[in-house]
Amino acid sequence: MARGRTHFRRYDGGDPLAPPVDIAEALDAIGESVMGGTSPERAMNEFLRRGGRNQTGLDDLARRVAERRRDLLRRHNLDGTLNEVKKLLDHAVLEERKQLARDALMDDDERAFAEMRLENLPASTAAAVTELSDYDWRSPQARADYEKIKDLMGRELLDQRFEGMKEAMENATDEDRAAINEMLTDLNSLLEKHRLGEDTEQDFDDFMSKHGQFFPDNPQNVDELIDSLAKRSAAAQRMLNSMTQEQRDELMQLSAQAFGTPELMQSLSQLDANLQALRPGEDWRGSQRFDGEQSLGLGDGTGVLQDLADLDELSEQLSQSYRGARMDDIDLDTLSRQLGDDAAVSARTLRELEKTLRDSGTLRRDSAGALKLTPKAMRQLGKTLLKDIANRMSGRQGQRELHQAGAAGESSGATRAWEFGATEPWDIPRTILNGVRRRAGDGGGGRLVAVDDIEVQETEARTQAVVALLVDTSFSMALDNRWIPMKRTALALHTLIRSRFRGDHLQLIAFGRHAEVMEIEQLTALDAMWDKGTNLHHALLLANRHFRKHPNAQPVLLIVTDGEPTSHLEPDGSVSFSYPPHPRTIMRTFEELDNSGRLGAQTTFFRLGDDPGLARFTASMARRVSGRVVAPELDDLGAAVVSSYLGSRASAPDADFGSDYGEWFGGRGFWVGG
Repeated sequence: MARGRTHFRRYDGGDPLAPPVDIAEALDAIGESVMGGTSPERAMNEFLRRGGRNQTGLDDLARRVAERRRDLLRRHNLDGTLNEVKKLLDHAVLEERKQLARDALMDDDERAFAEMRLENLPASTAAAVTELSDYDWRSPQARADYEKIKDLMGRELLDQRFEGMKEAMENATDEDRAAINEMLTDLNSLLEKHRLGEDTEQDFDDFMSKHGQFFPDNPQNVDELIDSLAKRSAAAQRMLNSMTQEQRDELMQLSAQAFGTPELMQSLSQLDANLQALRPGEDWRGSQRFDGEQSLGLGDGTGVLQDLADLDELSEQLSQSYRGARMDDIDLDTLSRQLGDDAAVSARTLRELEKTLRDSGTLRRDSAGALKLTPKAMRQLGKTLLKDIANRMSGRQGQRELHQAGAAGESSGATRAWEFGATEPWDIPRTILNGVRRRAGDGGGGRLVAVDDIEVQETEARTQAVVALLVDTSFSMALDNRWIPMKRTALALHTLIRSRFRGDHLQLIAFGRHAEVMEIEQLTALDAMWDKGTNLHHALLLANRHFRKHPNAQPVLLIVTDGEPTSHLEPDGSVSFSYPPHPRTIMRTFEELDNSGRLGAQTTFFRLGDDPGLARFTASMARRVSGRVVAPELDDLGAAVVSSYLGSRASAPDADFGSDYGEWFGGRGFWVGG
């Protein structure tokens, strides 16, 4: 029958009242890395390593682990027990000499012989203790000190295998020592049966019922018992390995004096042998070099070796560098014991962050097993970018608020979530549908319509827009650190249109040696392209094809580039490249831009860099179609593109937007022409 003992463990679930972990900062950092060409898996791991603004990362925890390990080695040495034995021996000899000097009734020859024995003791402490094992002590104090040596060695040897035994066995009686010997005998018998596969659960229950007071960690089965004992025993062996040969020899000789009986050493040696056979994977051969001044006894030294082993394991866990590593691998109890509760809280938060990223629908594995950002993650990242852009644009006088986009005029057919202060009419069908979906998810409970269910109609004062964002993906964009700002700009504009202007039609076109229409996920994950060529001609061909598919919408052409056209598309579909730009390339590009102008496209060039040739080219291109040129700093590229889109969309095709536009960008230090 199983015993009815209750096993309590420390609660490690974190603060039950703490708010859910916020993944916004992590997702922003991961998205930034992904757009720079890093895989989502690696980007997530990099964030977990670095941490966030108010979040300790794995690297900092690993640094603290390494510092604690160095401190243990620099602060301690392993001669504590030998020093304590030497002090007891010296005091015993001194007291005995005093007693011999003042004992007037003692025979002179007997006194002389005793003094000679004391005078000629070996220099080795262990040898001197052995030499005095049959000495007839005259001083009660000397005899007591000598007996303390035996008692100390017995308690230290037990403390090496059973933590806390040194203090527990202080002032122990003969009955206490007998109980220890009986426990060791029964323990070795249990381990031997387990090694042979002959033990039963009842054997373990009977052993714990009889000797459970010696195991305060309360193991629940024989394997837990063996694991605990083997870790301690292996640490004791590593401590001996860390000593000098002279220290080991001294201790081995002194061990025979433990409790004045060799049975203890025999039982402990058998215990070590059983544990090593049962857990050969423990580190039984390792050693450490201690350089400090604080002396450690056998039990405390073994504890420090266990701490060092824990720290080594934590270092491996925190590195997350092994195959299949997960944050769940980190032992929070050990981390708390070694570094404090604050470290465990930080690691638990990182664990929850990783779990939330994996389980919240922001990251998923594709058919090949690679981790990818989901459309939900892209939307969240785009919202973060839009917030940043809104902050940059908020200072512009008369700038159209993003959350009020399309607030007046005819309905655009798009809707958005209601916000405090919104005056647009409700979209009743979508509001009711949101309520039904929410109630279905909640099991049918709750109100028919909640505040979060409400959607309002977006309105606009003009027709829908058909937008082509042309982004340069030539090698110079990556070379000059313009790759990520370009991707962030595309994602921000994509998010704005998909969330606020759902009736508009956006197409993303990347152009390097040739041009290609891309989905936002494809563009944001695009690695740097090192093929030479800037084929704006091909990109304009694709943009005009997009415009023609939507003849009733206002065309908006946005071109982000850092170089003059150096390639164009031939009639047979081949790419022609020339640097410096060939006149034919320039001519073909102008021809296709003229087609955009005839389609009524409102055109803005976003010129990156200070190349004079590019400045002349973009200025002439803009004049050709009554367009504009903006030369933003990289950090303001997204704000510039979004502002241009909003201005083009809100204005009539022939409206003079240049004065307000130029005033704002000029005030921010941008160069404007056209």
